[in-house]
Amino acid sequence: MHERISVNNMCFPAATLPEMAGYWRELGARRVSFVSHTLLAEGGFDAVRAAVATGDYRVETITHVFMSGRHLDAGEAALREERATLSRVIEMAASLGARSIYMLTGGHGALVWEDAAEIFCAAIRPCIAQARDAGVALLIENATPLYAQVHIAHTLRDTISLAEMAGIGLCIDFFACWAEADQRGLIARAMPRLKLIQLSDYVYGDRSLPARAVPGDGVMQLERTLGWVLAAGYTGAFDLELIGPRIDAEGHVAAVRRAGDRVGGMLQRLGA
Repeated sequence: MHERISVNNMCFPAATLPEMAGYWRELGARRVSFVSHTLLAEGGFDAVRAAVATGDYRVETITHVFMSGRHLDAGEAALREERATLSRVIEMAASLGARSIYMLTGGHGALVWEDAAEIFCAAIRPCIAQARDAGVALLIENATPLYAQVHIAHTLRDTISLAEMAGIGLCIDFFACWAEADQRGLIARAMPRLKLIQLSDYVYGDRSLPARAVPGDGVMQLERTLGWVLAAGYTGAFDLELIGPRIDAEGHVAAVRRAGDRVGGMLQRLGA
């Protein structure tokens, strides 16, 4: 597998961590990624550390939902609690040598976007300094409006704006923004903060959520997009997040293997 490809543990939803470590070996993965609830579960951090220690693996990123199960208008006590959880995740990420944590914000609640954004930025501000001192980049990602119960940044343009407001980095999930206008312009604007790219594909007519496909099976013209981000100077990882009925039907390891081959081929052709 190409050195710049990362395999997210969401690709293997039912696997134990020892099973996952076996899949990494089988696939030849070098970079791996986790969801924070895996680390925060009882015994989870030690299990993750043990799995990573089974080979020469780099923890690329950790996904974390700030205000998980809550909205940003839940009040100061809830915000303090979620900030403490984020602080724990930063400590874990630093211990694992993770390069970044990419976040969802918590839900909209009854707030207008601007007020929700201000609350989020203020809530995480103390954690930004902690993460910087720990050598872990805090990022925000884009997600479709169908995830409005856990996030406020849906278009790539709004996600860049939120990252700029908060003073943090950016993860682009192209599944959620591939059809937006001015992709090249938005990529250029994102570059000073862009630390992670997530890849999958979309097939016309799919309506389920999540409805992701192996890169190259759909319509997203990913090689063209990767050419744009590489030409703009992107030097980070490409995280595979393959979930949904198509992936389940094919088999998770088989789907990740094809994705690694496809994306690796694109990167090689583009000189990465």
